[in-house]
Amino acid sequence: MAAILFKWMLVSWMSWMHPFFVGVTEVQHNKADQTLEISIKLFIDDFERGLSAQYKTTVDLTNPKDPKQTDAWIFQYIQNNVHLKVNGKPVTFEYVGYEKEREAAWCYVQVSNIAEVKQLAIENTLLYNVLDQQIHIMHLNANGQRKSGKVMNPERQFSASF
Repeated sequence: MAAILFKWMLVSWMSWMHPFFVGVTEVQHNKADQTLEISIKLFIDDFERGLSAQYKTTVDLTNPKDPKQTDAWIFQYIQNNVHLKVNGKPVTFEYVGYEKEREAAWCYVQVSNIAEVKQLAIENTLLYNVLDQQIHIMHLNANGQRKSGKVMNPERQFSASF
């Protein structure tokens, strides 16, 4: 029992000393609307750090000085770091927006005119420009099926067939 307690305390201490850098990307095919709805969740402080490094200025997602400029930076950063292929063909994102949820930011993009999904392939390098330990959990949903995977920097890609 003491050994189990010690291991639990050691893991807790190590995770405090070495925080996890995790993002979640969810791709959902909305068959009725023929869209792919993409949600990306990142910790705000990490996301601000990535945006600030990319655009060489301080970025505040909680109280942006210029919300339109902040939206433009977010969308451009997503376009530069997330690439999606549907049935083997690259697609173009449309920016929907972002919102703050406690210590996380949710970013939303979509792809229109997607009637059928047989395969999804995603490349995600968000925050790789500032975090060597970045991990991305990716959930791909189509045709009533959910396929999930994890990529860790320097890995970039996850794909699934439906």
